[in-house]
Amino acid sequence: MKLIIFAGPPTCGKTTVIKQVIRRIIKLNLKPAFLKIDVLYADEDVQLKKEFNIPTKKIYSGELCPDHCNVVVLDEVVEWAEQEGADFLFVETAGLCLRCSPYIENSLGIVVLEATSGMNLPRKIGPMLTLADISVITKIDLISQAEREVFRYRILEAAKEIKVVESNALYGIGIDPIVRDILKSNDVERPMFLRGNPPVGTCTICVGKKEIGAKNHFGVLRTMENDLFYVGE
Repeated sequence: MKLIIFAGPPTCGKTTVIKQVIRRIIKLNLKPAFLKIDVLYADEDVQLKKEFNIPTKKIYSGELCPDHCNVVVLDEVVEWAEQEGADFLFVETAGLCLRCSPYIENSLGIVVLEATSGMNLPRKIGPMLTLADISVITKIDLISQAEREVFRYRILEAAKEIKVVESNALYGIGIDPIVRDILKSNDVERPMFLRGNPPVGTCTICVGKKEIGAKNHFGVLRTMENDLFYVGE
């Protein structure tokens, strides 16, 4: 089974791209499974189950960031998809943490970016882009050719080796090159490892400490002048 992880900012068109990919995978008589990881609400699993009658699951990360949740649950989800007889497991993660990479070694990582989100977006999203294999630019019909060139340049500026695919996913334009790369991707291997190093830090805020000010916290901290320092054992 192949594992394909889709990440990208909210409303960038991840689900629309995935739907087009699944439509083509099914036409090849291959069986996909789908996992949606989100924070508070999602219905993409219901949509895909209804439209394609494929195995789907949904996990809410809740108190965890979606990328953290992805790391914790993915081994169980892979086992579930294999038991369902899937040839491909498509994971759509909300990917809201811009310091983490949701991608797994020896699998395909695809980041979906909305062309209308601003020319500087590729400079802002870190490992979600720089550690991906493919960058899909969606909604290309809503910007000028000059803006498309600048956006593509900014992506390659941040991730020099990445493959860039321009797509109008609503109409299925630009989807076939993605499917070809998915078909050529590696089978998932055990044990699985996160691609890239997660941020190093002990976060008292994440465990619920609400006081404002560095004096009330420990772990890796930062001053207004961007100096990093550590408090604790």
